[in-house]
Amino acid sequence: MTELEPVLPVLVVLDLASAVVFAITGALVASRKQMDIVGFLWLGMVTGVGGGTLRDLLLGVPVFWVVNPLPVALCLGAAGLVHFSAHLVHSRYRLLLYLDAFGMALVTIAGTAKGLDAGASPLVAMVMGVITAAVGGILRDTLGQEPSILLRREVYVSASAAGSLLFILALAADLPRLWAMGAGLVAAFVIRSLAIRFDWALPVYRARPGRTPGAHGEVE
Repeated sequence: MTELEPVLPVLVVLDLASAVVFAITGALVASRKQMDIVGFLWLGMVTGVGGGTLRDLLLGVPVFWVVNPLPVALCLGAAGLVHFSAHLVHSRYRLLLYLDAFGMALVTIAGTAKGLDAGASPLVAMVMGVITAAVGGILRDTLGQEPSILLRREVYVSASAAGSLLFILALAADLPRLWAMGAGLVAAFVIRSLAIRFDWALPVYRARPGRTPGAHGEVE
């Protein structure tokens, strides 16, 4: 048995869990937009498998839900369940934020691990993790006409990158792979959750006065 074999079931579970969690966030957006059942199912499925689909295509490996349709079935089931129960949630937006944070952490580690397993360099694997985390949310927000996660000031992509980096560094320090995955997952979720709680944001670009013609030897 190779070192990788005991971890493979964990990666499958991460893909399934992240797909379901993101599907629920997609369905919650559908509820906020008062869509019909088809809208719930479509938005839930696209959000659930979108990031992992792009990841697998970029890595040149079989797309996870094409090989095994269980993720799609779980996404549709989760979205359908939300359609009949969303009204029971007191604050759907707050639930959406924290579920999205958890889903982001899950797919970050799954994407990074899959990149490493496909033979990618640590940097490329880290990019795969961040892409997997961001794309599902981007699709959800675009289709649901919500402000994109990339356009918000809150810490999101950087939380994903931090979790992925910690996972890779923990592996480099010879920490057992499952422990390294857990450390990265917790880091990404905690950073994002704290950002939600305390409204953390990275410094933004500030416009500066333009230079006048002729300054610094410039020709008008």
